[in-house]
Amino acid sequence: MTMMSNNNTNAGVGPFGDTTLTKVFVGGLAWETPKEAMRDHFQNYGDILEAVIISDKTTGRSKGYGFVTFKEPESAKKACEDPTPIINGRRANCNLASLGARRQRTLTVVPPSPPPPPSYQQTGMLVLIFTHPGIIL
Repeated sequence: MTMMSNNNTNAGVGPFGDTTLTKVFVGGLAWETPKEAMRDHFQNYGDILEAVIISDKTTGRSKGYGFVTFKEPESAKKACEDPTPIINGRRANCNLASLGARRQRTLTVVPPSPPPPPSYQQTGMLVLIFTHPGIIL
């Protein structure tokens, strides 16, 4: 009896290999957008290995996003040059899937808040203000 080891060096990698630079996330799709419309839009940028629209397992209805996997990284890069393309009459958004939902943001530095003013209740002045109107403190 011969034991065979399963040394799959591509564990965790899909059928298209490493798609870090070739897989594009496409969000904001209309529910009725067919994958052919998405494919038609993106085929202008290069050869497509796969185009899928993600649907709800229970209802079968589109979740409004999908993925396009290109053959070449340059094609994916060109496809993302317009981050808000019009697909099937609706403005979508796209970026490399490996970036996730992250968007470029500018760093905003917020200075610390000044300490709160002393509480008039703590000093008894609140009582003074309301019991003796007209007194200027």
